[in-house]
Amino acid sequence: MRPLTLVWLLLLGAFASAQAAPAKHPFTFEEMMALRRISDPAISRDGRWVMFSAQDVNLQENTKRNHLWLVPVAGGPAKQITSSAAGEERGRFSPDGRKIAYISSRDGSAQIWIQPFDTGNGALSGEARKVTNISTETDGMLWVPDGRSLVFTSEVYPDCPDDACNKEHDDVRSKSRVKAVVFSHLYYRHWSSYTRFKRSHLFIVPAEGGVARDLTPGDHDVPPFNLEGQDFYALSPDSKELAYTSNVDEVQATSTNNDVFIVPLAGGRPTKISTSPGSDSTPLYSPDGRYIAFRSQRRNGYESDQFRLTLYDRTSHQLRDLTGRFDDWVGTIAWSADSKRIYFNSEVEGSSPVFVVDLAGGEPRRALAGHDDDMQFSPDGKMMVFTRMSAEAPSEVFKVDLNANGTSAGDAQMLSHLNDNVLAQVQTSPGEPFWFTGAHKTKVQGFIVKPPAFDANQRYPVKFLIHGGPQGDWGDNWSYRWNAQLFAAGGYVVVMINPRGSVGYGQRFVEEVSGDWGGRAYEDLMRGLDYVEAHEPYIAKGQECAMGASYGGYMVNWIIGHTTRFKCAVSHDGMFDAESAWGSTEELFFNEWEFKGTPWTNRALYRKWSPALAAPNFKTPTLVSHGQLDYRLDVSQGFELFNTLQRLKVPSRMMYFPDEGHWVLKPQNSQFWYKTVNDWVDSYLKK
Repeated sequence: MRPLTLVWLLLLGAFASAQAAPAKHPFTFEEMMALRRISDPAISRDGRWVMFSAQDVNLQENTKRNHLWLVPVAGGPAKQITSSAAGEERGRFSPDGRKIAYISSRDGSAQIWIQPFDTGNGALSGEARKVTNISTETDGMLWVPDGRSLVFTSEVYPDCPDDACNKEHDDVRSKSRVKAVVFSHLYYRHWSSYTRFKRSHLFIVPAEGGVARDLTPGDHDVPPFNLEGQDFYALSPDSKELAYTSNVDEVQATSTNNDVFIVPLAGGRPTKISTSPGSDSTPLYSPDGRYIAFRSQRRNGYESDQFRLTLYDRTSHQLRDLTGRFDDWVGTIAWSADSKRIYFNSEVEGSSPVFVVDLAGGEPRRALAGHDDDMQFSPDGKMMVFTRMSAEAPSEVFKVDLNANGTSAGDAQMLSHLNDNVLAQVQTSPGEPFWFTGAHKTKVQGFIVKPPAFDANQRYPVKFLIHGGPQGDWGDNWSYRWNAQLFAAGGYVVVMINPRGSVGYGQRFVEEVSGDWGGRAYEDLMRGLDYVEAHEPYIAKGQECAMGASYGGYMVNWIIGHTTRFKCAVSHDGMFDAESAWGSTEELFFNEWEFKGTPWTNRALYRKWSPALAAPNFKTPTLVSHGQLDYRLDVSQGFELFNTLQRLKVPSRMMYFPDEGHWVLKPQNSQFWYKTVNDWVDSYLKK
């Protein structure tokens, strides 16, 4: 064969290969909605299967619906095992492994259902059987370890002795034409809803069905409100006891003092086992039943105090701190199968590795790298199943083998692949970390996400994202509300800084924002942007937009009063006036800790860090976004900001959602939010 012919054939082969592999394109909102949102893995009793929940979003119908899936631990394709129109969630294997229980609204209300499970082929068999029929519906279901009963939560009227009473109360309220209510204490509204004068209680019901019995009667929430994370209650391995979390302080609006209680499943008075003035929560029994582990904070009123790991000995009733010199937050906790060690994840420098600590002594040590959560162990304790996400992909189910000392024995293996098809078609970029010197010569970390088809010789405008909290962080994780890939897809470099207050850099770094909201954190952010401008030649200096939500929204409001370096700004659900924000919020403990008192005991600090007082300096075109149902930062904060901008003739728009709270969650609302935000930024950075 002549050389020219050979070259020609090689070129043809390369062309054909390129034609066979379609070019990837920038990530779109519709593709983000097509991703399945995976959570809540549960490993079967025989260790052969992992069941998990996958949420499907239907953009056209404006709905989100969960179904249960199953994947073999040995590897193989995942399969959907439930498919009712109403959806199913909270799937749990029975202790003998022959049944699964889940919660579904297939008959019109959220009830517990049980269905036989074939451990051999991993299939559901027979008809699903409804276990509960309670008018106040069910949530948070768990099997009692003996398999005879199930425990669940339900919101009930504290003065009602039975379900008939609850139903009567609900019927009277729904039929009354008078919608007025009278409040006599704080917490009359919370996050996104007004009180219905109900309390969350824990109930127990026989697995064969029957009347559910209230295990935690009284005028307190069991468990208290929790945004996310693991359960605030657990069952003892001998099926005789329940451990739960509750806040029994008189004024809960000013208290974070959750405590851990235990109560016999047969009935009786609860016993408090925690002693910390701060929050104690997420109790978890050791498999041998000897201990209860839980997370603990030392200071009341401070929701961002360090979360520590506490061990309670059920025999000696002694408490022991296992955190040692570990200086970050203890997250989700899990026991090893032999009850000799405890695992937990923690936010550390933008990642979420898993740590392990031995009960016999010693400091926590890193067991597994990556962004890991929802940890489960095989019955023999030799394998861990968990979910993992990154800045480039949402959560999937993984497994990893463990060494005798509890650390990983190799690389984690991905078990589920529900989102591979979507992600294979789009261009994504990793979150690239960088470090710089912030305020007071402290090292501060940031992340950069580059646009699709990035060319280092070009200049790109910047979307400068500021996270909420302020005790939050950016890192190697996935978000549907503030998705860095989606912001970068339009040809932007996304810059994200973790200023003072961010978690994952030690507790002192966390605490250096309290009482100093517009101080060192603001300086960290500006120094971070200075660093990027000076060291990354592809940055179009001066073509930048500041964007943030919650505390990030506050910081955007602060920024536009203290610098004109940004071409535009986006402020979502941010604090504008610190004094009026105190008067319209519900979790008063937060504002009173962060501003060191009330507006009448420490007005100077509220005014010092109030963006409203810098209004004469406002020049930056600003898009304001807020939800009517946001009771953490009342919608009035958004209106006050917009009114001020308009009165000052600063170019501005108000995006108002009458049906959203602190977050924009409805699919079509989210689509509108992203489009409005991106169009606003484009109009100033892509003229």
